Amino acid sequence: MTIDPAHASAAPRDEEELEEWLSRPTAGVVDALERAPGDILVLGAGGKMGPSLTAMARRAADGVGDGRRVLAVSRWSEADQAARLEALGVEVIRSDLMESASIAALPDAPNVVFMVGQKFGTSSAPSLTWMTNTVVPALVAERYAGSRIVAFSTGNVYPTSPVTGARPGAREGDALAPVGEYAASCVGRERVLEHASLVRGTRVALIRLNYAVDLRYGVLVDIAQKVRDGAAVDVGMGFVNCIWQGDANAFALRALPHCATPPFLLNVTGGELLSVRVVAREFGRLLGREPRFAGTEGGDALLSDTARLHAVFGVPEVSAAELIAWVADWVGRGGRTLGKQTRFESRDGRF
Repeated sequence: MTIDPAHASAAPRDEEELEEWLSRPTAGVVDALERAPGDILVLGAGGKMGPSLTAMARRAADGVGDGRRVLAVSRWSEADQAARLEALGVEVIRSDLMESASIAALPDAPNVVFMVGQKFGTSSAPSLTWMTNTVVPALVAERYAGSRIVAFSTGNVYPTSPVTGARPGAREGDALAPVGEYAASCVGRERVLEHASLVRGTRVALIRLNYAVDLRYGVLVDIAQKVRDGAAVDVGMGFVNCIWQGDANAFALRALPHCATPPFLLNVTGGELLSVRVVAREFGRLLGREPRFAGTEGGDALLSDTARLHAVFGVPEVSAAELIAWVADWVGRGGRTLGKQTRFESRDGRF
């Protein structure tokens, strides 16, 4: 993979511009909200993706112009996130969703985006991971039985797939085979929402996301920082899919009118099969560094097929090549990062 910088659009120059790009709604998002009327409640809106998805929902709702409310629920440990959303017209609610009474006290909403989850820290606190990833969604499904629920899941629910073949990657109808407690708890989340859908008729969409990239974090940022710093890039998980977070936000919101019973399943990631080694070498070229490597590529990797995504919504607006160029620019200029490694190279499911 080679990128000609002359043909790649300029990267966001600062965090203000980055936030605007991440939350810029597409015409498809505006259309989706027109077909899913009513207030939008985002649960877990204070995470890595939550603020930009919520901002996109608010901006798209303003485009529809129907006066709906967009509400964002989190503990809000970072006050600046809440303040930015309030400035856009989002109603911020401070709540601990681990408490059933807190969930019961939330306002009604016909559209719910469920983003609550725990991944990192599972090895040291598995019980908290199971509570967060299975019990909380069960309580939310009971509270919002009559709503549309778009719930974030993960590609980790699948087994690894061979990297060769015409279309590598797991498909939505494939059998689930989680590796490790985190992935197993995510299957649990899916199953309790599926149960709510089948028993109560709750309309659900499950978004199996693989590696959203905001220039401050993500698998490409992990690789770029290692190349910049001269650290070895582990190629044990030798291939990945990833997607610009703005595209992932848009696809998740576009799923609202597709919520169904049984649940609508959707892999959300980029369609390109990316070699970690090739990506590292491209970062080396763009950053003026010689990458170092550790390990050897296996014949399989955690990959998702995106045929359904492309058939229903089309391809992401930002290609992998352009995203790599943006990450290289951001990391090369010393742009702020979140210090949260994805640990994409893990093959044992331990996080």
